[in-house]
Amino acid sequence: MPPPVSPASLKRFVRRQAMRAVYRSDLRRPLDPDLAVYGAYWNRGVACNPAAIHAKARELVPHIRGVWVVSSRHRDRMPAGVPYVIEGSRPYWRAMATATYLVNNSSFPGGFTKRPGQRYLQTHHGTPLKTMGLDQRAYPALARKTDFGKILAHVGQWDHSLSANPHTTEVWDRVYPGAYERMDLGYPRNDVYFTATADDIAKIRADLGIAEGQTVLLHAPTHRDYRDGFVPDLDPEQLASQLGPDYVILVRAHYFYGRSAGVGDAMGAGRVIDVTGHPRVEELCLAADALIADYSSLIFDYACLDRPIVVHAPDWAAYRAARGTYFDLLSGLPGDTPGPVTTTPDELAAVFSTGRWRSPESAALRTAFRERFCPYDDGHAAERVVRRFFAPTE
Repeated sequence: MPPPVSPASLKRFVRRQAMRAVYRSDLRRPLDPDLAVYGAYWNRGVACNPAAIHAKARELVPHIRGVWVVSSRHRDRMPAGVPYVIEGSRPYWRAMATATYLVNNSSFPGGFTKRPGQRYLQTHHGTPLKTMGLDQRAYPALARKTDFGKILAHVGQWDHSLSANPHTTEVWDRVYPGAYERMDLGYPRNDVYFTATADDIAKIRADLGIAEGQTVLLHAPTHRDYRDGFVPDLDPEQLASQLGPDYVILVRAHYFYGRSAGVGDAMGAGRVIDVTGHPRVEELCLAADALIADYSSLIFDYACLDRPIVVHAPDWAAYRAARGTYFDLLSGLPGDTPGPVTTTPDELAAVFSTGRWRSPESAALRTAFRERFCPYDDGHAAERVVRRFFAPTE
């Protein structure tokens, strides 16, 4: 006999079925030509490219009403005054059934029926260093837990796919095959790196508790498929001690690991500051004088600032074997490597103590990296996307 179903599970099942029934009814309603639904990072709130597009749409096409999808556990992240619906709720399904415009950097929850007349913009959320989409089939640990049929079905919903550079476009074409239109327009989330003023940056640093004249290093490592939990590949307290009181280290754990890195002090104090809970990673980049990078796509965004990047990669071999990468970040070749490479704590400290992090050689590597990966980013990507995506159709 099958195991008994708990009352709570039964209640959730009945509710889902009821919502689906109502949704099917809403699919017969006319589309709202002035409604756009936004989502980011699997319903974690206002962020990334969709956030920048939403902000610019309110400026350029104010008749378009934007509503965000957010999960119930992340509703506290929503800024005051920004309309939202809770995933799976009655308002969520009504919005998904009737919105003309859909914008997401990942996917909308629960599965939905894309109607004729709806327009879906997939913004993505990074430049691919690690393998993505169908390329993951070559890595058994990934392939076993990936539904490639579901990926292709999702791609089939897209009308537009956003790209930040030619490398990204080439990868998306291969790993997400579909009939969508390319948008080689740059990443709207990077516009702020070209438009922020010195006063804006000074305020961000002051809000983080950074004293005038201190050098700020940002470390925001990505998720490792072969690890459980957040395990940083550097000891920020040790590094801060080696570099001295003129340095402050910001540590931001990947969003898969919750809202704390479990290191240093809370935001606003100390020389090692846990900024995992900070709402905007773009502000952290603006505050930082240099990035201590690993394999996160943040490396490509930060390059827009033309500030020093140091690659700290003690587990490169393991990462590349488990996930696969599209080029050798540690090769030292122009276009592949954005700055000095270190693999041990002492090497990392020495890069800063000797000044190599801002040497002419490092600057030359960074310039080649920017030319390859930031050619479309100029502070106007959001405007280009809004004018293309929300343009009237025949």
